[in-house]
Amino acid sequence: MVVRGKRKNTRLIVLLGLLVVSGVGRVIWEFPRQPEYHGWWESQILKFEANDEINPPPEDAILLVGSSSVGQWETAKQDLGPFTVFRRGFGGSCLSDVVHYADRIILPYRPSVVIVYAGDNDVAAQKTNDEIVEDFKTLVETIRDELPETRIGFLSIKPSLARWKLRKKIRNVNGAILSYARETPFVDYIDISKPMLSREGLPRNEIFKPDGLHLNHKGYELWSVAVKSYLHRVQPLQAESP
Repeated sequence: MVVRGKRKNTRLIVLLGLLVVSGVGRVIWEFPRQPEYHGWWESQILKFEANDEINPPPEDAILLVGSSSVGQWETAKQDLGPFTVFRRGFGGSCLSDVVHYADRIILPYRPSVVIVYAGDNDVAAQKTNDEIVEDFKTLVETIRDELPETRIGFLSIKPSLARWKLRKKIRNVNGAILSYARETPFVDYIDISKPMLSREGLPRNEIFKPDGLHLNHKGYELWSVAVKSYLHRVQPLQAESP
């Protein structure tokens, strides 16, 4: 009886430990506090820099930067051809992380266009609308201070199955950034939300991976149409004949 009781207590302790660890992870992910910690992605940034030493990306190209939706767009080069594009996406990142690493993964490349997909994780982390918009404005100012001729396109925060409950906040943040883009030279808003919704106004199941958050190849096909349409408008001379 004593041994059985000890085993039961041990299981309870282990279970409580797992719950605490899980809870801490949830707090770090969903409720970040200032000052923000950017070190989670340092190893990924170092990999980018090491790769740049071996295979430097071309200057005056199109840079896709942001969170995992950029990082997982493995067919972007083919999807967006004949435009010259390359990616710097690191999963789980927020706009503030893109700002933090801008001097290492944006400015050195001197891209002609920077296309940003970030803000999705900011919404999930319960940052305020103002915080998200201000972080994007800071990113714009950071780029413009060094690269005043570079255009900046913001891919609207996508509607997804996993974060559908956050759709109102996403819509409000997208609207605020659209307004900012309209009044800011060289800053553009690229709407990818409408093509991702069904006629009933719900996220289209067939364009997502099983997690309901990340895109499959059908989802990226929709994105490529919107992005290429934008690039043809702002960079018509860079598109070469096939």
